[in-house]
Amino acid sequence: MAIAPEFLRNVAIIAHIDHGKTTLLDAILRQSGIFRDNEVVAERVMDSNDLERERGITIYAKHTSVMYGDYKINIIDTPGHADFSGEVERVLSMVDGVLLLVDAVEGPMPQTRFVLRKSMEQKLKVIVVINKIDRPNPRFEEVLSETLDLFIELGADDDQIDFPVVYASGVGGFATSDPHEESNSLELLFKTIIEQIPAPTGVMNAPLLLQVATLEYSDYLGKMACGRILQGTIHPGDKVSRLWTNDIREDTIHPFTGDDILDVEDEEEEDNSLKRSTGHVVKAFGYQGLKRMEMSELGVGDIVLFSGLEDVNIGDTISGNPELDEPLPFVQIDRPTLSVNFCVNDSPFSGREGKYIMMRKIRERLEKELKTNVSLMVEETGSNDALKVSGRGELHLSVLIEQMRREGFELAISRPRVILRRVHGVLQEPIEYMRLDLQEEYVGSLMEEMGRRKGDLINMINYGTGLVRLEYHVPTRGLIGLRGLLMNATRGTGIMSHQYEKYGEWRGEMLGRARGVLVAQEPAKATAYAIGNLQDRAIMFVAPTDEVYEGMIVGENSRPDDMVVNVGRAKKLSNMRAAGSDENILLTPPKIMTLEQCLSYIEDDELVEVTPLSIRLRKRDLTHEERVHAKKRMQQQAEK
Repeated sequence: MAIAPEFLRNVAIIAHIDHGKTTLLDAILRQSGIFRDNEVVAERVMDSNDLERERGITIYAKHTSVMYGDYKINIIDTPGHADFSGEVERVLSMVDGVLLLVDAVEGPMPQTRFVLRKSMEQKLKVIVVINKIDRPNPRFEEVLSETLDLFIELGADDDQIDFPVVYASGVGGFATSDPHEESNSLELLFKTIIEQIPAPTGVMNAPLLLQVATLEYSDYLGKMACGRILQGTIHPGDKVSRLWTNDIREDTIHPFTGDDILDVEDEEEEDNSLKRSTGHVVKAFGYQGLKRMEMSELGVGDIVLFSGLEDVNIGDTISGNPELDEPLPFVQIDRPTLSVNFCVNDSPFSGREGKYIMMRKIRERLEKELKTNVSLMVEETGSNDALKVSGRGELHLSVLIEQMRREGFELAISRPRVILRRVHGVLQEPIEYMRLDLQEEYVGSLMEEMGRRKGDLINMINYGTGLVRLEYHVPTRGLIGLRGLLMNATRGTGIMSHQYEKYGEWRGEMLGRARGVLVAQEPAKATAYAIGNLQDRAIMFVAPTDEVYEGMIVGENSRPDDMVVNVGRAKKLSNMRAAGSDENILLTPPKIMTLEQCLSYIEDDELVEVTPLSIRLRKRDLTHEERVHAKKRMQQQAEK
C-alpha cells in the first residue's frame, strides 16, 4: 500500500565538496533507527563505490529513506564536486526542498553558489544547515551573513530569503537552533524537515505521471529509470506510455564532423515533434533505509526505480494515460566543457596487463556508460583507433578512465582540450568562476601565475588573519594543472575551488609546460647508475629495475627542450679497480603522479598510457625519427 502524500517528504542534501553531506547523512541514518544496535556500519555508508571511498568524495547521487514518526523522508545525497554537477541538476527535479550545507568556517563556496542557484530556479524550499559547528574557530555570524548575501546575489524573492537555519555537526550527530547551546541529537533537523519542506502534491487515483530523472543499468533487468511520481500509482505489469520531443538521443556516439569548434548559429534545429512509445512495467522498486525493495505499489511523491522500457532516456515523460499529448518540460543539463581522445594502446607493453585492448571493447564500454552518464558525450574522430570523449572536467573524465582501468581496459589518453564554440563569428571558450584561499605570503606568486593563465581578478578579500581570498574568472584551459602547482607553491595549504560560469570570448594563446621531458632512447631496464647521473639535472619518473620502452617519458628535464636519454646504461667495469673506488649511489625517489596530474601534465604530442596496473607517460610518436618528421609537418601546416 502506497504511503499518503501528506506523510511524505522529499529532500536533497546539497553543498560544496567536503562540507559534510555524507557524514551528516550517516548521523541521520543512525538516529532514524534503521541499523540494529549491534550492527557494524562503515563511515560514509552512502559512498558505496570504491572510488568514492578512496577519494573521500561523492560521485553518484544516491537515494535512501528514513522514518520519523509517521512520516517517510526520502533523502538524496548529491555530489559536491563541480565536475559531477550534472548529477545534482537531475535529482533536484525529484524533491520539494533541499538542505543547503555550509561549512561553519569556510562559508559559501563556488559549488554552494551553483547548487543554490539550481534549487532556486526550481523554486525549492531551502533549509540552511550551518554544519561542522564543532570545528575550531567557527564563524557563525559571518557565515550566516555570507549565505544571506549569496541568496540576495542570486535574486532570491522574499520567501526564499526568509530561510530557516539549523546549526549542526555531522560528526557529533547533533543539531541546534543556537550554536552556543548544547544538543545531543538531530531531533531539531527532523522536525524542521517535516515542518518546512512541503508535502508532495498530486492526485493518487489519477493516471500515472512521472519524469525520468536518472538511469541505471542492470545486466538482468536492462535499463532502469528513476523518477518521482507526480500523480497516480505504479504497479508491476502496468501498461505505460513514454513521451519525448527531442529526436537526438544523447546515449549514442555522435558521427565524425571534422571540426573541433562548434558553430552555434549553424547547429541543426532539433526535431521537436512529439514521439510516443508504449511498454509495460516489469519490476518497481522503492527505498527503505539503505535497501532497495521490490514493491507491489508506489504512489504520489514516492521515488520509484522501474524496469521494462529499454529505450527510456532522461527527461522522458512516463504516463498511464494513453491519450496524453504533451510531455513534461525537460530540465536542460549543462554541456561538457573538456574533451580527451580515448585511443587504442599501441605501446610495446600493450596487452601485458589488461584484458580489453581493442577499440571494439572500448566502444562497447563507452556506449554502456552513455546510457546512464548524461554529462558525457562521445564522438567519432575520423580514426578507427580513437574516440573523442567529452565531460564536465578533469575529475569527471579521470573517474571514468579509472573505472575502466579497474575493469581491465588498456587505453592511451590524449591531452585534455576545452570545447570551443563560434557564435556569430566570435570564437568563445568556457570560463570558470574560481576561488583561491591561501596564506598572504603566497598571494604575489599566485597572482602572477593567474595572469599567465589569462585569469581576471574580480575580488580580493584580506581577512587580516594572514589568510587572503582571491576570486577569478579564468578560462577552463587555465585550470589544467593548476591544482598541483597551487599545492607546491603554497606547501599544501592553499585551497582551490571552481565552477563553470559561462562561455566567453577566446582569450588568446596560453603558455604550455615550461620544461621539457626525458625520453627513453631504447627498450631497457632502468639502472641506478643511469638514474644517478641524470637526477642532478632532471626529476625522474622511474626507479631502478623499471622496464621502459623507446619513446616512453622517464623524467622531466630542467630545460625547456626534450632530451633523449638511455636510462638502462650500466657502469662499465675494468680490471683496474682500486679498493673502495666505488661509491654508494644516493637516489632521489621518483615522482609518482596521479591520473589527473598526468592528464594535466602532458602536451599535444604526448599520451597517458593507462593499464590496470600502471600509468605511464609517452610520446605519441615513439621513435626519434617519427617525432622529427611530425614536428616538420606541424611547422609546415603552421606556415600555411
